[in-house]
Amino acid sequence: MDIMTNKNTKLEKVGFVLVLLIVLLQGFYGTFASFEPALFSAARGTELFSNMDADWVKIYGSRTIFIALIFGYLLYTRNYIVLMWGSLFAVVMPITDGILAYEAQAPIKVVAKHIATIVYLLIIFFVLKKVVAQKA
Repeated sequence: MDIMTNKNTKLEKVGFVLVLLIVLLQGFYGTFASFEPALFSAARGTELFSNMDADWVKIYGSRTIFIALIFGYLLYTRNYIVLMWGSLFAVVMPITDGILAYEAQAPIKVVAKHIATIVYLLIIFFVLKKVVAQKA
């Protein structure tokens, strides 16, 4: 029985770390977009046509920081069910970002980063799904 508890704890730690890493990354992206909108936009594969468009990137930044804070709180409270579904629903963002980057003729490595994010979010979903099932 002790082995089962230990396994569950290890899986929970893996899920925790996976979510923590994406929360930190989103917090970084939000801060980067808020303070360096043109540079952030270029790094994400959709360069600004005009510096006057930078406000939209700053809006993205504030919303990304909000998402990072919400997911950070859910992680802090270990609300794995909401985090599980949130990671699945969040897939819509890198799908959209990848399509936009592709349409903007961004380098393939930029599009690949969006695909990698989709895979990462799906891994989080399946790990947390197992954690939730083991806790039930």
